[in-house]
Amino acid sequence: MSDPCIICVAITGSVPQKADNPAVPITVSEQIESTQEAFEAGATIAHCHVREEDGTPTSDPERFARLVEGLKKHCPGMIIQLSTGGRSGAGKARGGMLPLAPDMASLSVGSNNFPTRVYENPPDLVDWLASEMLTYNVKPEIEAFDLSHVFQAASLVKDGRLKGPLHVQFVMGVKNAMPADRKVFEFYVETLKRLMPEATWTGAGIGRNQIELNRWSLELGGHCRTGLEDNVRLDKERLAPSNAALVQRVVDLCPDYGRHPASVAEARALLGLAA
Repeated sequence: MSDPCIICVAITGSVPQKADNPAVPITVSEQIESTQEAFEAGATIAHCHVREEDGTPTSDPERFARLVEGLKKHCPGMIIQLSTGGRSGAGKARGGMLPLAPDMASLSVGSNNFPTRVYENPPDLVDWLASEMLTYNVKPEIEAFDLSHVFQAASLVKDGRLKGPLHVQFVMGVKNAMPADRKVFEFYVETLKRLMPEATWTGAGIGRNQIELNRWSLELGGHCRTGLEDNVRLDKERLAPSNAALVQRVVDLCPDYGRHPASVAEARALLGLAA
């Protein structure tokens, strides 16, 4: 029996625009349709941002509410993960959607460099977002852009600011942050297992690194993230025609590593989420 791999689809993010790839879903209705296609292809987590009609990123709770409502209707059982990332808002506005009580939400526990700016996650904001996740019973996905973030996440669990076991995502390939390096990736995984043996984990590669991180994660027993937020291409010559196409690519890779795409029930059980 092969081991299940949870496939997370990051459907739109805050950066890609239709000028980069016409398949990037911007409006709530476009996102619902694109996510449903990805769900039917094998994704069981939807990592969600919302945009204004012109594509500008926002943390508007009302837009998140409409998106959540649509995903629950059209993707029954799919794990809904909302972004509290800093490209969509500032300060506590980043967590304004947490009272919607999604299954999961992203949580960056430390600052780092991005291509053109510092991605700021000050300790007081991290503590507030963590407390909101505890209040509304939202499981965090720790976005580890640096090794120190793994240690900080373990500290947050140890002192009760977060509830374990955690789900940690290793993000590699962001310019000026952690490059996609296989030995570093292996050290990430080893360190996580040492600090938090019960944690689950995912590898996320940006741009051309996406397929590389998919392969490494499948090989080392983790889970996979894909989607147009991170990468708008299938290869140098071809744009990805949809989020579903990127999900299908991971689905097709699974048997090569003795894995299979997790069902909704398997994904929820692995992450300790209610059915």
